[in-house]
Amino acid sequence: MCIYLLRHGETALNAARILQPADTPLNARGEDQAKALARRLRDSESVVGIVSSHLPRALQTATQIGLSCALDVQLCELLQERNFGDWRGLSYDAMTFDPLVTLDAPPGGESSREFAQRVAAAFQFIVAFRSSVGGPVAVVTHGMVIRQMLTAHVDGAGGPVMPSHFGNTSVTCITAGSPHRVTLMNCTRHLSGDNADNVRSLSGG
Repeated sequence: MCIYLLRHGETALNAARILQPADTPLNARGEDQAKALARRLRDSESVVGIVSSHLPRALQTATQIGLSCALDVQLCELLQERNFGDWRGLSYDAMTFDPLVTLDAPPGGESSREFAQRVAAAFQFIVAFRSSVGGPVAVVTHGMVIRQMLTAHVDGAGGPVMPSHFGNTSVTCITAGSPHRVTLMNCTRHLSGDNADNVRSLSGG
């Protein structure tokens, strides 16, 4: 039994490489990606529970999974993306530094330490959630959250190399029991053609 860490579908601001305000929704391709992910989980994985970030881009993705798998979606605000405060809405490529790796808190946002502490609490929540439902769970969240979970809470020894880009609706699977290990990393085999992942889009923020 495993925990599926799932990134949300594409947004217009992902594609434009802009740090996203909290209320950013999926674009049309992101909606198609979410439906493709939902079909994959319905047809090939025995998911028995869904938990999601409450941000629209994640919740829209989780809702498609819930409809396809006939499951309710439980919200967890701990799973939201790092809060970049006043930097949200800015072009990533126009910034003179990499905001995704900055340690200090942006004005009105979270420091990397605060973010790490929140993700640690989120990870504890999803492990307990998986135990309570007694089977594989889908966790719909964000690129930086997935990266932080893998870095801080999953045993990387002998596992796949951490990707520089987590694809929209990518599937990463970790074992449910401690020590948690990766069994599948950043898989987007459910996407192709017009809904394929755009590797130039911003993976986080």
